Amino acid sequence: MELLIFPDSPAAGELAADRGAARVLTHASGRPWVVGAWTDEELTLITAGARRLAVFGRTRIDTERTTRVLGRARSPHDLDAVARELPGGVHLTASFDGRVRSQGTVSTSRQIFFAEVGGVTVAADNPGSLAVLAKAPLDEETLALKLMVPAPPWPLSLRTPWRGVDQLPVGHWLDLAPDGRGHAVRWWRPPAADQPLSAVAGRLREALRTAVAVRVQNRPAVGADLSGGLDSTSLCFLAEAAGANLITHHWQARDPANDDTAWAERAAAQLPGARHRTVAPKDAPTWYEGQSDPAERWQDVEGPLSWDRNRLHMEHQARADAADGATLHLVGVGGDELFTTLPTYLWSLVRSNPLKGLAAVHQRRAANRWGLAATVRGLADRSPFARSLTTTADVLLDPPLDQADPGLGWGGGWRRMPGWTAPDAVATVRRMLREAGAANPQPLAPDHVRHQMLEYSVFGASAIRQMRLALGGSGVEWDAPFLDDAVLEAALSVRIEDRAGRGLYKPVLKAAMSGVVPEPILRRRTKGEYSAEAYDGLRRNREALLEMCEDLHLARLGLVETPPLRAALVDPGAKLGQLIPLETTLAGETWLRSPSASTAASPIGDAR
Repeated sequence: MELLIFPDSPAAGELAADRGAARVLTHASGRPWVVGAWTDEELTLITAGARRLAVFGRTRIDTERTTRVLGRARSPHDLDAVARELPGGVHLTASFDGRVRSQGTVSTSRQIFFAEVGGVTVAADNPGSLAVLAKAPLDEETLALKLMVPAPPWPLSLRTPWRGVDQLPVGHWLDLAPDGRGHAVRWWRPPAADQPLSAVAGRLREALRTAVAVRVQNRPAVGADLSGGLDSTSLCFLAEAAGANLITHHWQARDPANDDTAWAERAAAQLPGARHRTVAPKDAPTWYEGQSDPAERWQDVEGPLSWDRNRLHMEHQARADAADGATLHLVGVGGDELFTTLPTYLWSLVRSNPLKGLAAVHQRRAANRWGLAATVRGLADRSPFARSLTTTADVLLDPPLDQADPGLGWGGGWRRMPGWTAPDAVATVRRMLREAGAANPQPLAPDHVRHQMLEYSVFGASAIRQMRLALGGSGVEWDAPFLDDAVLEAALSVRIEDRAGRGLYKPVLKAAMSGVVPEPILRRRTKGEYSAEAYDGLRRNREALLEMCEDLHLARLGLVETPPLRAALVDPGAKLGQLIPLETTLAGETWLRSPSASTAASPIGDAR
């Protein structure tokens, strides 16, 4: 699917007329409104007089009621209720009395990007289309920012790699006026965290059931991860319950101590209606394979791919799905982000329930060997979110946080630049962080843990968007039901004190999946670890990666220094976390070598 959305203005009509798109929706004026490519199954179009509302994506919608709401609405703001009721992860756009409202999902798993072209604001579902339309140059500052480990903080994480191409903030829709101007309008805020888990579990269960059902309905077959973890396992049971012709996919771990395969086999035995595909390590691409030689088919139109180290794994999986007739692949992204007990849970808990919070702090501190001074300092921190950005600027080249520091601040306190980042690039990122802090941005939620939950969900959603586009040619769509709006809202509304418990693993998700996933499987308390895959992949592909260092595009741009990067590839260190800086850098380098980086007029394209 590809969408370009235009305001109801003469100038925009002329601009849209040159697109030569396969499909076109028009405003009541007759001017082009949405142009692009989509299937009949991906569009629900509702008309009320001169007003029109288009929903792109598989969903469940009451067309009669929505028609009444559209007809009676006094302004595009009155469509909030419609947006809140749409499951499935969709794009919504309305042509409303000369104005246009366009939005994706709260998590940004479906997102709206926009740019000014010839004095007219144009929206799209991906930034690459706008980069071509606007002839936008690469934004080298953003490329420097994307080297940050593990990722840039909110709101800098929303920057695209093209100058003048932006994306909507979380919880906003884009308002396009008849004169072609556009601005973001906030419509969603996180709910209060005041509901007991007993009251939320049923609502969360139904939200997940619906999220999966609308995706799998009328599909010839559906692929799904079955890693053995709770997130993917839950989706598999929900998909089978929804009547999907299910094909599960499991990658066997290299480390025999990893018990994911044993748990995946237990789950598979309880899914007799599904077909189960298991791939041994010797039959699968390794991590980091292919990064040094991006294929011409690699169209990463959103920028460096978050999961670039595993791209060939994903392509292997997509081909297997397609061969079995599947048109959709479900992944558990969003499960960890919404249901894992993050350390910042303690900061929020101490404020919502001090007695329980102090007991939990004592237990977690003892279990993790956190230092008393670092823990107390983190719990007492009342600094505003904006200050966390300037603090991050101050520590960009510091060593990682000591294990004795739990990292209870807004950003966890662990963002760093790789040691091989060029000094000018570090200075650029430092300036961007300080400028962002000076603008006094508000956090995604008023407390530390729910801000992080949302921030991590947005990061996971961007990875899903990237992978969906990168694998679009396979005919298999990748999707993450945990990132649906209703799922997100339910997860965020649980009381802080109910989000964790001593000896409990993901209690919120387990409560929701009671009666869906067999109880013995819900009792799992371990989690697989994949350092063996990381180090084996690096060892097998080290020669090709070192050869790539002979002519780094990142070095040409003055963003990295080659000798320390080569040294890290030769000796990355014994801890898995030491590989993460390599991953962000390799992803950036691979993207600069791909066709997507030269899509628009850019210095990189000229240099080559």
